[in-house]
Amino acid sequence: MKDSLPVLGLVALLLGAPAVWAGPDFASMQVAPYGPPKPAPALALLDFQGKTVRLADLKGKVVLVFFWATW
Repeated sequence: MKDSLPVLGLVALLLGAPAVWAGPDFASMQVAPYGPPKPAPALALLDFQGKTVRLADLKGKVVLVFFWATW
């Protein structure tokens, strides 16, 4: 019995290994996988002083663009 324990452990490892290597099943979880971020489009807006601010000028900085509309 003692000699069969390493063999049983190896069998259990080999049977469980594909589940570890397989990626998550997003379809069964009804979620979409996260994709890598896309570059922001070219954007130019006026600031409060009427000066044009381009998104490219703010590269490397944190930018929050808040669009608000009433329709």
